[in-house]
Amino acid sequence: NSKIGRNAKQSGRPVKVINVYKKPPVGRLGDKVLVTIEHEKKKAYIVGCKQRQQTLVPKFDSNNVVLVDDNGQPLGTRIRAPIPSCLRANTDPNFVKILSLATTFV
Repeated sequence: NSKIGRNAKQSGRPVKVINVYKKPPVGRLGDKVLVTIEHEKKKAYIVGCKQRQQTLVPKFDSNNVVLVDDNGQPLGTRIRAPIPSCLRANTDPNFVKILSLATTFV
């Protein structure tokens, strides 16, 4: 629910991933990515994918990301999108902050 995220929803322009910060350049759940939103570059974590997932990992109706600043702090104060329970095992300290802001887990 960050200001930049709300403006992007109102304008109808989706977030576009331009870089994935890992070796095989394919974004999966829990990966850190570089996105463009409202003509700005921001870092984000992928928390929901439309593509087919492994067994016991939910498939979502839309692609969801959580925007973070350069220090890894989430830009919003709440995360309304459901987060897969399999991401709770992620021990990245910046990702733990995201999990604490989440309201629902699937």
